Amino acid sequence: MEFLHANKTQLLGDDILNKLVVNNIYMNYHSPKSSTKALENISFTVDKGEFLSIVGPSGCGKTTLLNIISGIVKPSSGEIYIDNEKLTSFSSKMGYMFQKDQLFQWLNVWDNVFLSIKIQHKPVGKYKDKITSMLKNYGLWDFIHHYPEELSGGMRQKVALIRTLALEPEFLLLDEPFSSLDYQTRLNISDEIFRIIKKEGKTAIMVTHDISEAISMSNRVVVLSKRPAKLKKIYNIDFEKHHDSPLKSREDPKFRIYFNSIWKELNH
Repeated sequence: MEFLHANKTQLLGDDILNKLVVNNIYMNYHSPKSSTKALENISFTVDKGEFLSIVGPSGCGKTTLLNIISGIVKPSSGEIYIDNEKLTSFSSKMGYMFQKDQLFQWLNVWDNVFLSIKIQHKPVGKYKDKITSMLKNYGLWDFIHHYPEELSGGMRQKVALIRTLALEPEFLLLDEPFSSLDYQTRLNISDEIFRIIKKEGKTAIMVTHDISEAISMSNRVVVLSKRPAKLKKIYNIDFEKHHDSPLKSREDPKFRIYFNSIWKELNH
């Protein structure tokens, strides 16, 4: 089992093309009476095609970090780079999948998927074939006229993912995307969504409280400390053999070793 200490990670100065770079991120929240440190000196890179998960104690600032990576929130200091370009606002290269599916109850599946395209005044025809193909390939074509209340929780998450993929982002940011689902559904849909992300060739960064989920889905797991969050370790997830699904990864002999190590790190 391998891990990297945060202070040994060299980011800038190396070739940062085809990478997302999180460089020396600090985040402070200010009020009239006080200042609160949320994030402190966080740096790491994400290679194209990688699946990276971020775990840490509750309230440590994981979602804040994801929002900074997306460009939605500006850090107090530090930079985010995508393909060697500094991020100054939300990038079209980013797709964000939230904790809740955010589907509109009065729109059917087809209209929900196309909503982001229409909001951005993109030509619907340009994306129609791609979206039709995804809906067919991922088991939703027979439900395009159904409304969210007629779908299971797992199906709603797939619709949300396809809507996110509709604008063809390079990077997917996932904020606790399965937290609202029951355990069995969560296992099954995480397996399906993992396969979709890999088949579509996307780079993914996921925030989760679930250590097992992080290990089974990821190439690497970033462990943050309690607030103010610092980067403690980055675990390289290297199973004894390649697995094409998170469910199979959970059966690997090294899975429990990673779990115990990350659990101890979080509680240290």
